Amino acid sequence: MQPAVDGARFWPSLPFADWADTCATLHMWIQIAGKIRLVQSAWMNHSWHATLYLTATGLTTSPIPHGLRTFQIDFDFIRHQLTVAASDGRIAGFALEPQSVAVFYRRLMSEMRSLDLEVAIYEKPNEVAEPISFDLDESHRAYDREYANRFWRILLQADRVMKQFRARFIGKCSPVHLFFGALDLAVTRFSGRPAPPHPGGIPNLPDSVTREAYSQEVSSCGFWPGGGAFPHPAFYSYAYPEPPGFAAAQVRPAAAFYSNDFREFILPYDAVRQAESPDSVLHEFLQSTYEAAAGLARWDRQALERRS
Repeated sequence: MQPAVDGARFWPSLPFADWADTCATLHMWIQIAGKIRLVQSAWMNHSWHATLYLTATGLTTSPIPHGLRTFQIDFDFIRHQLTVAASDGRIAGFALEPQSVAVFYRRLMSEMRSLDLEVAIYEKPNEVAEPISFDLDESHRAYDREYANRFWRILLQADRVMKQFRARFIGKCSPVHLFFGALDLAVTRFSGRPAPPHPGGIPNLPDSVTREAYSQEVSSCGFWPGGGAFPHPAFYSYAYPEPPGFAAAQVRPAAAFYSNDFREFILPYDAVRQAESPDSVLHEFLQSTYEAAAGLARWDRQALERRS
């Protein structure tokens, strides 16, 4: 892995306070697109049918079935456009600009109806403490082009490094994908063993969904833009169930720490972007936290990891 030629370009700063309102609004817009994919797609284990993916210009739902037709929803954070493209060649969309969640919701549904893509979703957001129905949300309306673009550029780099990390594992492993609930880019490795029932309790997420998602033993890592009790962008890594001694494990780099509040290791994003080789620092974090989880839980690493 080589250090970035221009760190500020590829790993830009993302001070949460400077774009908190845009982040909250964009989160709700992405939830709407994710819920459209969710209701139109066959259920996959661990809710993998509801995620979004990175593209060279933004984020995509990937192809979604609608009868015998297919469509996808794309966020373009270079041209700042939302596009709905159908398999019959028709395209609709509108500008990404300051507008309330309610306006965004109405515009997206109207554009989809113009393409004969009628879809009904559950209109309340998930995994937020005080959800406002999308059709009534006039409070979230910010959109700063610069910070939306920075967020996407960071996701691109995280996606690239996390895919390299994923490639070393030959056991069951998720794609690298963006969950709309917490707005985090994640990749999850599985030991192949069942896990005890998860206690649930995630705000506005059915416990049955959480328990299915964590029905198997995992080591998971990802990137989160920040918010709430930790208003800073960060990389994270956790294990479920958490093996004894995990919180005290020695992980790298030195800037990483275990959060008792979140029950996961956290590496502040600034420690990555300011490093001489961001790729190396991030990979060190992903690998060392995985090794702590897999070692303490006694995973069959010989069978699960690629050796060459």
